[in-house]
Amino acid sequence: MQISSVKLRTSTFPSSEFLNQRCSIKAQSFSLPSFQNAQQSVNHSLSSSFKPLYISSTESFALVSKTQKRVTECKAYEADKSRPLKINIELPDQQAASQRFKIGIYFATWWALNVVFNIYNKKVLNVFPYPWLTSTLSLATGSLMMLISWATRIAEAPKTDLDFWKTLFPVAVAHTIGHVAATVSMAKVAVSFTHIIKSSEPAFSVLVSRFLLGESFPLSVYLSLFPIIGGCALAAITELNFNMIGFMGAMISNLAFVFRNIFSKKGMKGKSVSGMNYYACLSMLSLLILIPFAIAVEGPKVWAAGWNTALAQIGPNFVWWVAAQSIFYHLYNQVSYMSLDQISPLTFSIGNTMKRISVIVSSIIIFHTPVQPVNALGAAIAILGTFLYSQGKH
Repeated sequence: MQISSVKLRTSTFPSSEFLNQRCSIKAQSFSLPSFQNAQQSVNHSLSSSFKPLYISSTESFALVSKTQKRVTECKAYEADKSRPLKINIELPDQQAASQRFKIGIYFATWWALNVVFNIYNKKVLNVFPYPWLTSTLSLATGSLMMLISWATRIAEAPKTDLDFWKTLFPVAVAHTIGHVAATVSMAKVAVSFTHIIKSSEPAFSVLVSRFLLGESFPLSVYLSLFPIIGGCALAAITELNFNMIGFMGAMISNLAFVFRNIFSKKGMKGKSVSGMNYYACLSMLSLLILIPFAIAVEGPKVWAAGWNTALAQIGPNFVWWVAAQSIFYHLYNQVSYMSLDQISPLTFSIGNTMKRISVIVSSIIIFHTPVQPVNALGAAIAILGTFLYSQGKH
């Protein structure tokens, strides 16, 4: 019986790379003498219809530089045949490209949904200035959508216990405060101004983490706070339609969302709930927290009068605006939580910064918001600081 020979070149093939790289395999055979009785002498139990392949030699079994095509040549022959056997197997590395495409879809969907929500939310608040009810409707719509999805098995319902809801409660409290405060801000000032102030959230995150949790950060993170704070201050001073309630609403929203993120990280370690279902549970619990406060602050009588006024002013389109802002609020948050399952915190932070830019620019264009050059400069500095923060932190 012929003894197969294998020749390996390993000069450029360390073991660590072998575990992390894929190779394209290109197998070619050459005419070799046939073995007529070799199969019977090795194993009489094998049927003659099964013909094993014998490796005769391999060449170029090495990883080359990334700019070159990685090819491994195997010479083989089929037992009991002298005719050449031609095999060409290509294993293209498509996983990285597929992942990049998937992340791009997440980001594009996230930004688009967020822009649409902000536009319809501002339209509603312009004619129906009741942010507590508007916030309640957003959470109620999202909760209803997820309950229907679970009931119809479009989405798999999460498996939760009492401990899950206990750890979720402080997250829901912070989420409720942040959501209502941001909506109050949007009712009082321009969408662009709200998001410029909300771009200072990293500054709140660093301060809370440093002084309350004792965490330390690289020097680059602390330095990035100067353009964030300075840019927001410059934008606030030069804002033509400045309103203190709107400004404070955006600042309170920043602080609340920082605590939401902290509680979420601390409480959800080891939990196996997907991003989509996690946000659904968060919405439901926040809704239960918000309803009694919304009734106490505004109340059904005020809502009924305001609703009739808005219908008389806008017509049936007002109902569509309310439905759209409620639906898109849930969808954009759901996509953002789903994206956290797929991307790193750094990528998410950069995506969040770019989202703010898209919202600010689109709202200025759609609502014809007057912007002074100095105001625009302050916004640009603040957003640049946010980007530097995300780079320095991670």
